[in-house]
Amino acid sequence: MKKSVLTRYRVMAYVTGVLLILLCLGMIGKYLLDMNGADDFTRVVSIAHGWLYVIYLVFAFDLGAKAKWPVKKQLWVLIAGTIPTAAFFVERKVSQELDRKVAQAAPATAKA
Repeated sequence: MKKSVLTRYRVMAYVTGVLLILLCLGMIGKYLLDMNGADDFTRVVSIAHGWLYVIYLVFAFDLGAKAKWPVKKQLWVLIAGTIPTAAFFVERKVSQELDRKVAQAAPATAKA
């Protein structure tokens, strides 16, 4: 597995996570605090999050396919972009796991 596959997943996990937090804050401002400007902000952020989440899904699926994850793990990573802050924790765990796998595979391929 190439490092670039993990990198693009990581970038999209952070982008999706940040936009989801901003969307939640916008919703709080719009519905609970009755802020006037929150309507436009929420509309823009929700559209951006929706489109970028689709890209996140593609990259996460690609990563899972190349890492040969079981279906349950793949689904958890895909769903993480819809739960506020979950993308950050899942991304960190996935990155650490795959970095270890790459590090273990590197000496074996260097000797061959």
